[in-house]
Amino acid sequence: MFMPGHTELIVIALVVFLIFGAKRLPEIGKGLGGAIREFKNVKKHMGDETTPGEADAPESASAASTSTQALEDKITGKVIGQMPGLKTAVDMKKKAEKISSVLK
Repeated sequence: MFMPGHTELIVIALVVFLIFGAKRLPEIGKGLGGAIREFKNVKKHMGDETTPGEADAPESASAASTSTQALEDKITGKVIGQMPGLKTAVDMKKKAEKISSVLK
């Protein structure tokens, strides 16, 4: 797995600073921190609910995939709500996909 080094992280930070400016960086950091915190809470919550007997049942596999999808949707919604401008980008992407499917 690729892990960026110090130089790459500094370059990424400079690009983000140039794109968003100093005023928006605290908002972005707060949004990312909240998303990471929520992800850790959900991960901890999922670990507490699973018991060894449940994981072996075939019905629990479909229930687990359903609950996993629900958690992904919840986290995605929270991240979109916390990141400024991300909701607009997601809406634009959905519209573009809809137009693309109509044109095919």
